[in-house]
Amino acid sequence: MFLFTEPLGNWRCVDITESRTRVDWAQQMRNLVDVYFPKATTIRVVMDNLNTHTIGSLYEAFPPEEARRIAEKLELHYTPKHGSWLNVAEIELRVLTVQCLSRRIADASMLCREVQAWETSRNTSGARVDWQFTSEDARVHLKQLYPRIKA
Repeated sequence: MFLFTEPLGNWRCVDITESRTRVDWAQQMRNLVDVYFPKATTIRVVMDNLNTHTIGSLYEAFPPEEARRIAEKLELHYTPKHGSWLNVAEIELRVLTVQCLSRRIADASMLCREVQAWETSRNTSGARVDWQFTSEDARVHLKQLYPRIKA
């Protein structure tokens, strides 16, 4: 399951695939560039550190010119290990799990229909992630990432 969200645009998109290989990820990035945001010059992607989530995956999936074209539009940002809670898409995934996936779903086609219905409902409802993580919170929870300044 690949989930994209644009929090300020109140948009999310979920795509169900049979696997999550490098090629699957690369295809999703091409969709992000060509289908969802074709007019964007830069797309900031915040994601976890899964080993398939690399620019190298684009080169594995596409000819070099195509991989480079896609890569030049992407600005990748990785959440720290054990920091998936910093990723708004992970929050949306939790909402999807609670609202849609917390029961037995018979087969893949039903899963796709249910997830599509959830996505449509969530996109049209005006629902938003209530992001309350501040810079001060970051200094407390991610202190290893902030330099210590001696007075």
